[in-house]
Formats: sequence, C-alpha cells, structure tokens
Amino acid sequence: MRIGIVVFPGTNCEEETQYVFGSLFGQQVERVWHQDTDLAAYDCIVLPGGFAYGDHLRAGAIARFSPVMRSVAELAARDRLIVGICNGFQVLCEAGLLPGTLLPNAGRSFLSTWVRCRVESHNTPDTAGVPLGTVLTLPIAHGEGRYFADPATLRRIERSGQAVLRYCAPDGSLVDDANPNGSTNAIAGVCNEGGNVFGLMPHPERAAESELPSQDGRLLLASLLSPLPPSGLPWGPSIPTAPSPASGRGGAATAE
Repeated sequence: MRIGIVVFPGTNCEEETQYVFGSLFGQQVERVWHQDTDLAAYDCIVLPGGFAYGDHLRAGAIARFSPVMRSVAELAARDRLIVGICNGFQVLCEAGLLPGTLLPNAGRSFLSTWVRCRVESHNTPDTAGVPLGTVLTLPIAHGEGRYFADPATLRRIERSGQAVLRYCAPDGSLVDDANPNGSTNAIAGVCNEGGNVFGLMPHPERAAESELPSQDGRLLLASLLSPLPPSGLPWGPSIPTAPSPASGRGGAATAE
C-alpha cells in the first residue's frame, strides 16, 4: 500500500507515523506537504497528530483550508482510505469529512495518559479485523479531545455504527471514570457513512512496539493494511452497542 502522511505547519507526529507504517509494516510511505494537491497515487492518506497551525482558533480550524484538504476530500469521495489521528481527527471534523467536532477537554487541561477503548463497529477497515468488544490499551495526548455532536447527528451515527471506538474501563464497561475528556457517549473514534474515512483521538502508532506498555495499536494498523474485501465498502456488518447512561458525562482520567 502506498501511504501519504500529510504534514501541516505544527504537525509533530509525522516521524513516528512514517516509521510505524514504513519500518514496522513495510509499506511505501511518503510525506505530503500541506500545499501539495496531487494525491492520486496514494491508496491511503494519514493526517497525523500535532498542533496544525498552532491550533489557533480551534484545533484544525485553519488546517482545513490548506490546499491539500481539497485533494483529501476528493480521495474520500472516491473511497480511498483516509485516517486522522488526534489532530488529524480534529482536522477531518473541521473539514466536514467526519461528523461532529472536538471540544476542549471537560477538565480544561491537557491529558497525556493511557486509556482503554472498546471496538464498537466493523464499518471501517481500521477495525474490520478486530473482534467487536475488544478492549484496546492506547495512549492519548490532547487538549481538545471531547467529542461532541448534536442530538440528530448522534442518533444517526449510533444507528449506523459510525461510533467505532469508545472509552471504557479495563473490563469494557462504560463508566464516568473511564471517559478521560468527557466525550459524548464516550466516543473515541468515528467513521463516515462509507467507512473509508476514520478519525480517532488515541495514538495507535504510539502503541506498536514491544518496548511500549501496549502493542494494541498494531491491531488497528494491521486491520487497515489487510487486503480489501472483494465486495468493497461497506466493510462488513456491525452491531452498534448503545452506550450506558453514564457514558455521555465527563470524568477525570485515571493514570495507568
């Protein structure tokens, strides 16, 4: 697979993202400057973490106007794979390629810790190879990671299985203390209706080697790189799991 990693002014996770996809998974990986517009050769585009344009106004609010984003939108419309990690997730939401938005954390402070996330849907190739209900241990590092969507949008994404990951306790239960930033319905990652655009706040590329506390990020990345199903999109059935009543409220992160 040929992967392009978009670099905005302020992006700071392109090195490890390129390393994981290239050195660990053996893919052809190239960096794409935010002013580039010819992305036709890429099978997958990754928007990595960082602070695009210094996160002025709102995280991702300026990056969405970069020339490269027009091309990203065109690829998304042609069912190419688009992945946004942390700041990349924020940019995809600001660009309208994913539903909802990311607001400042409920505690108004930057969070850098390990969390648990439950796999909720197979409607994207990023999780198609991971059993539903699997609890992943992944790191987060963000100040604006509180997922929010209006009630109508929320109903739609829950009904269609677009809520892909939820923050959870080690046993998979949805409780306040396991929701680090106060995300609505404990949502940690969502996909578009077609399943080819996926955004998540946790960093799978920071949980991919044996030296790290968890290697669960490899499950998501390996699923993304698996051969595409012959039927194309959508990526298989899912059973959306309704969040518990507590999952929509905030809660302090628990260091792990």
